[in-house]
Amino acid sequence: MDAQLRVTKAALPNIDCESGRSTLLLNYDMFHSGEFDMWTREILGTDIYHLVLAFVIYSMLGWLVESIYMSLCNKKLTNRGFAKSPFCPIYGFGAVIGYAILHPLNGHFFELYLAGAVMATVFEFLVGKLMLKLFGEVWWDYNHKPYNYKGIVCLESTAAWGLYAVFIITFLHSKVIGFIDGLSFSMGSRVCGVILAVVTVDYIVQLTRAFRIDIRGQRDRWVDKYQNFKARWY
Repeated sequence: MDAQLRVTKAALPNIDCESGRSTLLLNYDMFHSGEFDMWTREILGTDIYHLVLAFVIYSMLGWLVESIYMSLCNKKLTNRGFAKSPFCPIYGFGAVIGYAILHPLNGHFFELYLAGAVMATVFEFLVGKLMLKLFGEVWWDYNHKPYNYKGIVCLESTAAWGLYAVFIITFLHSKVIGFIDGLSFSMGSRVCGVILAVVTVDYIVQLTRAFRIDIRGQRDRWVDKYQNFKARWY
């Protein structure tokens, strides 16, 4: 009920009480339709509407912050996303999952910092290992950083993750939710749908290219093996 009314209020800004009452009842009935049912189901303690939009916002903010940082380090414009779109889903997943787990520590800064640093480092390591398995490489490299482990995680990034966790949970997340609540439901859901559709197509194209490169490499290796076998026995 709370999640449903929350989305309804966001969908109906700046209306007078009388019309608001009748419109609220009309929209509340609409929540029983499939469209609203999908958006108001709860995952990780919040409705899907807010969860998905927060994921999109954090993914884009993460891309922006990291691209600016790496552009300054490289002294040239650097796109830190895997694909062409300004989107880094690792930050979106990290932020929404991290908030769901760590928000009970809000107000306990040391515990929040420590837990955020450890959890984000474990998450970064697991993503790095998955990328190594899928693509044969990791899209970041900490080998030049002190106290790194296989170039995937390092002490400097761990310290930074703790600060990010404190910043997101004590300040940023409430601003993100406030921004989402300021959007009409139709606007928020449509914009979110368009962004996710574009990003999905973008990632499919890039993944297809990445795996085609690997397939070509495998093909060349099998051709070499065949040629060696042929030269040896014929």
